[in-house]
Amino acid sequence: MHDVLKINMMADIHGENDHIAAHTNLELTARDIFTVNLMGAPGVGKTSCLKGLMKELKGRTPYVIEGDIESDIDTRHLREQGVRVSQINTFGACHLDAPLVRNAVQNMELEGPGVLFIENIGNLVCPAEFSIGEHIKLLVSSVTEGSDKPYKYPLAFEKAEAVLLNKADLLPYLDFDEDFFMKGFRALNPAAPVFRVSARTGEGFAEAARWLEERAAAMESVGAHSHAHSHGEEGEHEHSHSHGEEGRHEHSHSHGDGTAHSHPHSHGRE
Repeated sequence: MHDVLKINMMADIHGENDHIAAHTNLELTARDIFTVNLMGAPGVGKTSCLKGLMKELKGRTPYVIEGDIESDIDTRHLREQGVRVSQINTFGACHLDAPLVRNAVQNMELEGPGVLFIENIGNLVCPAEFSIGEHIKLLVSSVTEGSDKPYKYPLAFEKAEAVLLNKADLLPYLDFDEDFFMKGFRALNPAAPVFRVSARTGEGFAEAARWLEERAAAMESVGAHSHAHSHGEEGEHEHSHSHGEEGRHEHSHSHGDGTAHSHPHSHGRE
């Protein structure tokens, strides 16, 4: 009985999170804001890699949401460089979730074409489990972590659309087994590119930024589509969305009892 309750509660938590994440993603897509969930363990150089990528971006304005358990150190440094950034502190929670990100997004002035980098909490476990409205998950790993990380933390590597292997300038001085690392990664993720980068020297970021720009250019345009939700007995309903010019879209709902209604939204450029 307790196991069934736990499973149902987790399903409810993930279901509501994914519902909010999907709406955030639709709105960001309509506004031409390509969104990156930047994940990685503490100390791998997530913020430094973020800075390296932003320097190489062409034609898209960078925006940042900084996620930390405490402090706003990285946010202050980014603001000093003229980056538009919003801070989220979780005060103990080990990952960002869709409601937190949605609130931050709604309080930011985002103008496309842009790239929104969401730097998640330093953690190789929980952030990979939760969608937060992103178009891709970008994982930062580093040669100083050791070559066994894909084997010990498989979910993060499995879900990553690309990996930045940071601190590559230290490879001559470490016993990092790159073949072992890649073998473990490819067993989980056959297709995602791995970019050797160095936040210290700038190596590799131009290539990684070009890949990001190509993904952003191919960002799925949001057209009419639907997704169904179940809310208990006789509570099933379907949401369909249609998007017009300048981000205007309409949500229509059909319920199990045969009733239907719709409500329009406008997400014009700010």
